[in-house]
Amino acid sequence: MKGLSVGEKLFIQGGIAQDLRTDGRRRLTYRPISVETDVISQANGSARVRMGGTEVIATVKAELGRPNAMQPDKGKVSIFVDCSPTAEPTFEGRGGEELATELSVALERCLLGGKSGAGAGIDLSSLIVVEGKLCWDLYIEGLVVSSDGNLLDALGAAIKAALSNTGIPKVNVSAEASANEQPEVDVSDEEFLQFDTSGVPVIVTLTKVGRHYIVDATLEEESQMSSAISISVNRHGHVCGLTKRGGAGVDPSVILDMISVGKHVSEQLLNKLDSEIAAAEADEEE
Repeated sequence: MKGLSVGEKLFIQGGIAQDLRTDGRRRLTYRPISVETDVISQANGSARVRMGGTEVIATVKAELGRPNAMQPDKGKVSIFVDCSPTAEPTFEGRGGEELATELSVALERCLLGGKSGAGAGIDLSSLIVVEGKLCWDLYIEGLVVSSDGNLLDALGAAIKAALSNTGIPKVNVSAEASANEQPEVDVSDEEFLQFDTSGVPVIVTLTKVGRHYIVDATLEEESQMSSAISISVNRHGHVCGLTKRGGAGVDPSVILDMISVGKHVSEQLLNKLDSEIAAAEADEEE
């Protein structure tokens, strides 16, 4: 993104202060959102999400693995993000790698509750096949195709849509294996279990510009931010994770207010996303 003039910066900041952004939106209004599912045929599930000029793709690959010894009753989920150099010139070289790592870590915190999995928005126990012996490992990959701000929310939405499109093969387990042996399994090529996404949250990022905060910030608006708080909230209003970026400190009372606003906005985003996913899946069936 080219540098903004002083006049352009003041125009952006003044518009936000008056609750009228440069594209005509109010502070807590999202850009148009569109969803396509099943866009990558080789994956177990996939989706493309567009939020204004931001476009991302998420894929889900499921493989059988062994549960972690510390969590024998849970499967495993890994999240990786790649920033295409064609999306933004600054993504070339280390700039893209650093942003991809930052987004991957933020998604893990928001969707998996961090490395510990505490407060996970994705139910890891649903991925277990045989406790302590066999589980599904989900490899989730996000690709930034074009960037005009609010990448984290867009990637979170794409992951939720891709998971709703994910079919986990049905596994029949042999009952003959002893306690110390790995069980023999028969993985079906025809029967699939739909992944339950009812508890998977959306991510709402509140970007602070001046004294106010906005949702779904564009790249130009992000260039004027002092800090941003990203909150993942599920359908029940439960906060599954939280992450902050930007150098400026945020008063605890302001964070609490941002969480409250994020929970309110998440309801609108969940409804919009659910209707877009349902429409995309209906198009798939036709």
